[in-house]
Amino acid sequence: MRIESRQQFDTAVAAARDTRLSKGREVWVCCGTGCLANGSKAVAQAFDDRIREDGLQASLGLYHKTTGCHGFCERGPLVVIQPEGLLYTRVRVSDVPEILDRTVRNGEVIPRLLYKDPATRQSYAKYDEIPFYKHQIRVSMRNIGRIDPEDLDDALAHGAYAGLAKALFQMTPDQVIAEIEASGLRGRGGAGFVTARKWKACRKARGDRKFVLCNGDEGDPGAFKDRSIMEGDPHGVLEGMIIGAYAIGAHEGYLYVRDEYPLAVVNVQKAIEAARERGLLGTNILGTGFAFDLRISRGGGAFVCGESSALMRSIEGRTGEPRAKYVHASDKGLFDLPTNLNNVETWADVGAIIVNGGAWFAGWGTERSKGTKAFSLVGKVKNTGLIELPMGTTLRHILYDIGGGMLKDRPFKAVQTGGPSGGCLPADKLDLPVDYEILSENGSMMGSGGMIVMDDRTCMVDVARYFLKFLSEESCGKCVPCREGLKQMLLIFDDIVSGRGKTGDVERIERLCQGMQLGSLCELGKSAPNPVLSTLRYFRAEYEAHVGRKACPAGMCRDLTAYEIVQESCTGCHQCPKVCPTEAISGGAKMKHVIDQAKCISCGACFDVCPEDCIRFFPRAEAKEAAHANADH
Repeated sequence: MRIESRQQFDTAVAAARDTRLSKGREVWVCCGTGCLANGSKAVAQAFDDRIREDGLQASLGLYHKTTGCHGFCERGPLVVIQPEGLLYTRVRVSDVPEILDRTVRNGEVIPRLLYKDPATRQSYAKYDEIPFYKHQIRVSMRNIGRIDPEDLDDALAHGAYAGLAKALFQMTPDQVIAEIEASGLRGRGGAGFVTARKWKACRKARGDRKFVLCNGDEGDPGAFKDRSIMEGDPHGVLEGMIIGAYAIGAHEGYLYVRDEYPLAVVNVQKAIEAARERGLLGTNILGTGFAFDLRISRGGGAFVCGESSALMRSIEGRTGEPRAKYVHASDKGLFDLPTNLNNVETWADVGAIIVNGGAWFAGWGTERSKGTKAFSLVGKVKNTGLIELPMGTTLRHILYDIGGGMLKDRPFKAVQTGGPSGGCLPADKLDLPVDYEILSENGSMMGSGGMIVMDDRTCMVDVARYFLKFLSEESCGKCVPCREGLKQMLLIFDDIVSGRGKTGDVERIERLCQGMQLGSLCELGKSAPNPVLSTLRYFRAEYEAHVGRKACPAGMCRDLTAYEIVQESCTGCHQCPKVCPTEAISGGAKMKHVIDQAKCISCGACFDVCPEDCIRFFPRAEAKEAAHANADH
């Protein structure tokens, strides 16, 4: 039924709780993108089939539902048994009958399906006892992994739209903005602009027609938290946008989503239709007379369209190019009308802030960076996935207490935050508290919340080159400093990693960075030098080795690196020949192995699999000198 009063809303919520929260037993199957890629859809179907065939809903009161991302992507597919709160990891279709028979029917725990801490080897049965989850505080992700994103009643039962009801029935627009201001909420998509300041400016702007936009164009390599929020809790995003529209005085909106996020598009569209049908969106919302409606605009995958003005041009059907920053979106944004833009995570925070109060949200974090922040934790860390933590949490706590430490226990080298516009922080920065200002002061930035962890086998020169290549392809080309600066820097980096680096190249790179920062039109160009400058700041010796000695200290630049097997240490385990793509390694089982330098392509596969650490890498220039010396001899 359409909800047209506060009483009807409360009744609808009570009914939803009766039907969705009073079930005896539940099986939650994660069907976020990561788990789907590992086969969770088939696992969910197997539970559904078996529960119906065995009549377990009638006999045990057992239900099952699919949810969005639980965050623990490294361990998927994930299955949670409620009300016990048991978490099973890496579940397969073949495990389903055993879970139902042993755990659901008889209360037994299946040890092999439990999470085992890679450091302590301790197994954990309860979801909230696992260190990965135990240390988190979730606000924007409060309902991800808990609700069925396609079921509005399930969302209502878990608190969705309670903030909207409070705002419309108990607060004026100015009071809503005051609460957001008290929370200290800042934009969770990049520069961290104060949210309330944006809202105030847009509310004061002249004109009756205004827009509210959501930036779901998450383009940073390694970042996926906005995608997961849209997939797993689309109603949380819609609720925040409706509250923002009420505060600003807007009646139209767009949710801009990457076309590469098909599941997010589907779930958000279903949420829009369901909310519209129930009176939570559209005309006369909740019977208050307030009207706001929105539609999805699908982006074409251009990274530059994450920039606010380029995003708006894309929605208008024009080429996604930025415009000069002196034109403020709050005055002239979409279609040259007053516009407010926030990203997915920011909007997802709003409903919880209105329900619990600004002071509640501001109770977490640091003096200048309040609340919690979601991160996509990826790279050479044992527990990759989606996390949300209070601002001010140290990098060490994130990487080791939540991330479980370095993959294969290799030495930590750097963590890259903020995507292509961020920077790389070395080991002596691990105790830095993560907030907007501290990251910026140390050569990085918050960005959209991506964290890429790197070990000692990472070449920092090549990392900077990778991001330059990405940005060079994604630059819109409108302004010369960005377009040509990226192109020229990339040419220099190509020379450096291939052994053609020259004295003075590093200084030329620094001058190009300065020119881009001063002359680029938008933040893509202004911040593009960040990965380069941060690696120069903390890993300058690697640049000098590449240019001066033609050597890659990490052994990753193929044109500079050669590998050999240390004969005294080789046990003939025969692991390296199995992974060599060019059959460059000779020697049978239990015999000493030898690498044919003429065939070797320096891929490093042998180095990575050797259990005895008897393969070493060294500058290819030395190998060439040795070959010439032998030939002369």
